[in-house]
Amino acid sequence: MSDTSQPEPQPEPLLDDDQLDRLDDFLASDRVGEDALDLIGSHGFLVALAVAPSEADTATWVAELFQGEPDFHDSGEREEILGLLDELRRNAIAALEQGQLPELPFELTLEELPAEETPIGDWCAGFMEGVFLDETAWFEEDEEAAATLLLPFMALSGLFDEEPDMAEFVGDGTRLEALVRQLPELVLDLYLHYRVPPETPKPMPRRKKPAGRVGHRRNP
Repeated sequence: MSDTSQPEPQPEPLLDDDQLDRLDDFLASDRVGEDALDLIGSHGFLVALAVAPSEADTATWVAELFQGEPDFHDSGEREEILGLLDELRRNAIAALEQGQLPELPFELTLEELPAEETPIGDWCAGFMEGVFLDETAWFEEDEEAAATLLLPFMALSGLFDEEPDMAEFVGDGTRLEALVRQLPELVLDLYLHYRVPPETPKPMPRRKKPAGRVGHRRNP
């Protein structure tokens, strides 16, 4: 009997290697403030903006990502870097709209390390910064469902380790390792939660709502 099973979908790169290297070089340079997100954090942040139920205006998310104006050489470099960041965000939206999984810029394993000591923790912390940008929009329609879907990102981010309810969750290394392997699918689940109306036979993505109140940034 022939094998009729379908191969698992391969995650979709959101930028090519050269583009990621260019962003990495710039975000790691001394022309960017020390409080700015690095490449991994920026990737998580922009994927969160792709998932977000509200549309953040460019000036708002750029200011949050950089935490100040970088020392661009000229307007051409500014346009190049901001263009790459927005392309990553738009590519994430396009992939998720087609039901594709986003490729994440790290190996999906903790290797027995605490999440906050790995790129996984940095990525999830960046993702949560994207949530904090308009926290109200993420939770206003179904707070319980949103909290459940965001729990893996919160646990892996290391930003909530002091909260009593999180201690048992983050202490289960086997569970966290399983969540890491599922991160691309968890991103798609979140996207579908905000875009697909419940009990619709042929779901179609909904358009984003205008941005609401900007939430407060939370420090780890």
